[in-house]
Amino acid sequence: MAELAGYGNEGIKKILLKHGVKEPFFGVKVEYLKLIQKKIRKDYQLANELYITGNADAMYLAGLIADDDKMTKKDLETWVKMAVSSNISEYTVPWVTAGSRYGFELAMEWIDSEEEHIAAAGWATLGGLAALKPDAALDIKAFAKLLARVAKKIPTAKDRVRSAMNGFIIGTGTYIKELTDAAIATAQNIGVVTVIKEGTACKTPDAAEYINKAIARGNHGKKKKVLKC
Repeated sequence: MAELAGYGNEGIKKILLKHGVKEPFFGVKVEYLKLIQKKIRKDYQLANELYITGNADAMYLAGLIADDDKMTKKDLETWVKMAVSSNISEYTVPWVTAGSRYGFELAMEWIDSEEEHIAAAGWATLGGLAALKPDAALDIKAFAKLLARVAKKIPTAKDRVRSAMNGFIIGTGTYIKELTDAAIATAQNIGVVTVIKEGTACKTPDAAEYINKAIARGNHGKKKKVLKC
């Protein structure tokens, strides 16, 4: 924690606050977190100890060094409850959960949550699974049904959930070839997803356009080796 505090930057902190990161945190650039990650590599116990500090920088680092295979269901349930910062709920927790043994099971539970950050984490985890796992290891029919669910629920979903649902469409269409046409059709039916991101220049990507660009680049169906970055 002392090392993280030393890397803190007030300018970075102001930017992150606008992007949904919540106190307490120091404002550490990801590049510095990765320097620490290189020294530690994986450490299950340390990752959990860092995470429960509630410091957003420590929580992000925890995700980078977590040993996903060793994460228990209880660990992941604790992590998602504490993930009130958008970078933790939509990146850290989904990355680790998708890499664990409980990814699909927990994601399906989380998307039913009334808590915005938990539901967003569930949809982001499903998108991560599409990108990470071989198609043979995925329930393709379930993913098809989830696309239909997104089409029905996204108009009335909360902002962060809507953003994560849009990411799920992108992940499914980009990485699961069998569902590419369905994902594009879903995106076109929904239209451009609008998410309020006050104080930032961020825009929610057009899912259909994003998928088609991936196809044009030759990345269609090419799975990711890791999600963490």
